[in-house]
Amino acid sequence: MTDAVPRSGVLFIGGRSGVGKSTAAEALHDLLVAADVRHAVIEGDLLDLAHPAPHVEFPEAHLAERNLAAMWSAYRELGHHRLVYTNTVSVLEQDTLAAAMGDDPVVTAVLLRAGDATTADRLRRRSGGHLPEAQLAHSTRTAGRLDAAVRDAVTRVDTDSLAPAEVAVRLASLTGWLDA
Repeated sequence: MTDAVPRSGVLFIGGRSGVGKSTAAEALHDLLVAADVRHAVIEGDLLDLAHPAPHVEFPEAHLAERNLAAMWSAYRELGHHRLVYTNTVSVLEQDTLAAAMGDDPVVTAVLLRAGDATTADRLRRRSGGHLPEAQLAHSTRTAGRLDAAVRDAVTRVDTDSLAPAEVAVRLASLTGWLDA
């Protein structure tokens, strides 16, 4: 008797710069490790980080999707079937990204949100104290665009008053991965 290969699942975590996507993913990773839940974490911002930006110079290259497909294939070969994927706009590109995984995953998409004051504080800490106004303005515009553009099925989580571990518990409950 052969064990059935479980259907994969992906958690897309999106949100503005400084909202806590990477920090929440790390906290979720720790929570899943403590529960011995097999998973992988991919920081999507790094899949096509190059200069000149591949998506500008070669938009048809779809480098992030190609790199995700290659990485996920390697994880699947090792028996992983749960993926935590962070990227600012992943909640807008969830269909394309899920298709790139190549194995029809169950998709959970979450938009993390935070107000300007919280975000500014987080960005200042991340950058060592200085926050250019243009960076906060861009983050604010991105927040508005994401909130207006995401589907109703995307869960919105306000992180202003939550510690990363609390966000991780909320994310884990949305995926059901601790219950499996």
